Amino acid sequence: MKRVSPLAVLTASNVLLHFLWSHGKSAFSIPQNTIMAPGGGFTRFRWLCTIVGLIFYIGDIISDLLLTVQYFRCGYCTWAVLTLVFILSGSLCIQIFSYAWFEDDKKNENYEEEDKPLSTGHLIGIHVLQIGIFTRYLHLLKRSYKALWLGQTQEDVQLRIFALATDLSMLRLFETFLESVPQLVLQLYIILEYNHRSILQYISMALSFLNIAWATVDYRRCFRRSLPHVNEMPSGMTTAVYMLYKIFTITPRILSLTIFIMLSSFSTLGMAFIWLVGTIWAYLEKTDFCISQRLEHLYRATVGIILLFTFFNIKGENTIVHMTVYYILTLSQNIAAPIMLFLFKPESEGTDYFLPMLFFILFSNLMGLGFLALYYSLLHPRGVSRVADEVDGMQQEPLSPPKTTRFDRFLQI
Repeated sequence: MKRVSPLAVLTASNVLLHFLWSHGKSAFSIPQNTIMAPGGGFTRFRWLCTIVGLIFYIGDIISDLLLTVQYFRCGYCTWAVLTLVFILSGSLCIQIFSYAWFEDDKKNENYEEEDKPLSTGHLIGIHVLQIGIFTRYLHLLKRSYKALWLGQTQEDVQLRIFALATDLSMLRLFETFLESVPQLVLQLYIILEYNHRSILQYISMALSFLNIAWATVDYRRCFRRSLPHVNEMPSGMTTAVYMLYKIFTITPRILSLTIFIMLSSFSTLGMAFIWLVGTIWAYLEKTDFCISQRLEHLYRATVGIILLFTFFNIKGENTIVHMTVYYILTLSQNIAAPIMLFLFKPESEGTDYFLPMLFFILFSNLMGLGFLALYYSLLHPRGVSRVADEVDGMQQEPLSPPKTTRFDRFLQI
């Protein structure tokens, strides 16, 4: 069987995502049935995109589980265990946050009779079974379906749909960097270091990559809808530039970390140190995302993992210095990785992946930084505080300043 380059898999996944996003919007967006949330609307196209996101999520999990079974059957127990650990750790983390948010919303929101929240027992069972995120998908699809096709256009319904979408977007962003990105590093390591390749590996990698791109785009659009008074370039263009900036900076990061692990398994200690620095930064910034202090510790540790792969504004403050230092360091590490591979493992120069990988890392870094500069110089919404949408139980008081919500306290772009 002809070998397929893992770089080709990532590139093809990116092209497919861009095609789906750009060509689907005009076909399915129906303005007259739009549910308006702050800064944007929930159209039928967005409803269909939610289904596509759910399909990507299910496909990613199933492909990884099948890959785990394949490794066990072939006797690669270490690979199987690592693949399964990434699946379970990502799922466990988002189930914890999802359960906590359900409980917070039950205490602080007023529900209609037909839309009563689940009992604590039901919520515990759902999240123990690891299907909390599926429950959220179901709630969002049901609510938005009623609004779009049955004409439920009341303001509180609109805000609730926006709340469901943003909560789901935040959970998917967590899952992406706790499961999809580590899986890509692991599978690339297995392919490049041990030359073990299978169709299922490439399917798993492609779906992981699609999940990364999709979660990034979805979060950016939720962030944009929370800024009601910002005049910017056409949303599709801005979203595309932001997605390309993230993809072209995250992908070489994944490759460089994989190379470091190929050089020595002790490189994971260096990654642990970078995670620790990111976590300490979150503590120094005194993030206040969670109501519970114990959950805040988990959130800050999760932020540290995310910062291992990409940069986010973790407190909503001016972070141009932090971002500049971050990308100088990551760019240096990304370029150093293939150089060190050549110096310490010279036999790698004769492999079929060395030159394409070297070119891809250099090209992706340049493109990523170029799109970063374009986005933050011309397209980034500045100077506008996000409005409270009452999604997290903040009761609105007359003539009082806007109150913050979960989304306001989350990672910003």
